[in-house]
Amino acid sequence: MTTQDTCRSCIDCGRKACQKSNESLYPEYCLTKNASKEQLTQTRETYMEEYNNEVMVQTAKIQSKYYEKLTRVEETILFAKEMGAKKIGIATCTALLKESITLAKILRAHGFQVFSACCKVGAIDKREIGIPEQYIKHGPNICNPILQAQILNEEKTDLNIVMGLCVGHDVLFHQYIEGPTTTMVVKDRVTGHNPAAPLYTSHSFYKKLLNEE
Repeated sequence: MTTQDTCRSCIDCGRKACQKSNESLYPEYCLTKNASKEQLTQTRETYMEEYNNEVMVQTAKIQSKYYEKLTRVEETILFAKEMGAKKIGIATCTALLKESITLAKILRAHGFQVFSACCKVGAIDKREIGIPEQYIKHGPNICNPILQAQILNEEKTDLNIVMGLCVGHDVLFHQYIEGPTTTMVVKDRVTGHNPAAPLYTSHSFYKKLLNEE
């Protein structure tokens, strides 16, 4: 028996029976079916904590009123308002600085205070943190996502928005940011920042992704 056979999860199901709690269609490996009563009780109790509950209520409110009617930008503005956010932080890649400037302009037009930290703030020479010379291809300065997070923490932002941080750098940013954070743009230079494109075309143009290395 392979590892894949013994490690099944939601991606091996696809029935979406959990959307309507149709237990008769749950496979044997269903995560809902196999979750312990303690886990289910604990998560329900956690959702009743004030902030968590408010997030879930406002998310449901926005979805019920504006599903497939608002863009991500509009949803984020509405969510921020409903949560009582006053100061919004933007963690942006310099490659998306133009888009972040536009986003800041829009947010300010809706009454928010906006503070941004770009990825190259406090830029570090790659060699100073042990990056081998052969990986210094696009210049010596590397992003500083930890400082980005620390600066936004110091600003005590009510909500943070990630704008196109590099894979890996975003991991560190999320690890060190303290305030609530959502993502507006995921960087993908090849697809014009639409990382879902290869998934939609995995049967054709990006079929190569299914080939084993």
